[in-house]
Amino acid sequence: MSKSLKRIVIVLVGLFILGYSGLLLLKHNTKKHSPEETITHIGQDTNFSVFYNRPFKKERIIFGDLVPYGEVWRTGANEATTFTCDKDILVDGTILKAGTYTLWTIPNKDSWKIIFNSKTYNWGVDFKDGKAKRDSKHDALVVEVPTQPLLNIVEQFSIYFQNANGFTIMYMAWDRTAIAIPIKISS
Repeated sequence: MSKSLKRIVIVLVGLFILGYSGLLLLKHNTKKHSPEETITHIGQDTNFSVFYNRPFKKERIIFGDLVPYGEVWRTGANEATTFTCDKDILVDGTILKAGTYTLWTIPNKDSWKIIFNSKTYNWGVDFKDGKAKRDSKHDALVVEVPTQPLLNIVEQFSIYFQNANGFTIMYMAWDRTAIAIPIKISS
């Protein structure tokens, strides 16, 4: 191998290592502002799992400003949020087949649309325009639930589950707003 070819290979390997290190550093710095979390829950003999990133309020106005009303939101930060269930379920009375979905929302002042999309996305937004990356032709289910005002501020975006009266309730809460999504096993 000639000297110039060796130099080119060394430079290319060096650039690759530098680029890869830069991506890892960027991901690390992004994650410390909106750490990722996976929550799992067993309800009605069904396993539920949600992977999402949890941004902080940091004295910002969240809904209607940082997260605009009437626009698709990736439901968290960074990567697209995913929802997985191992059995067919009824979400607010409508069937959703077992599987993994990306979870999107359209927040409004009095209600939110909850969207289960069958396509997998690496990131929640398009880097060109900053808009949600969801393709609506892959929407498997869209339901609308009312908002619930909270007395206390929830500083970090949270998704959690509770069992109640034969239902599993998936809650989302941030700032002074919460929503409850009723889930039941499909018979």
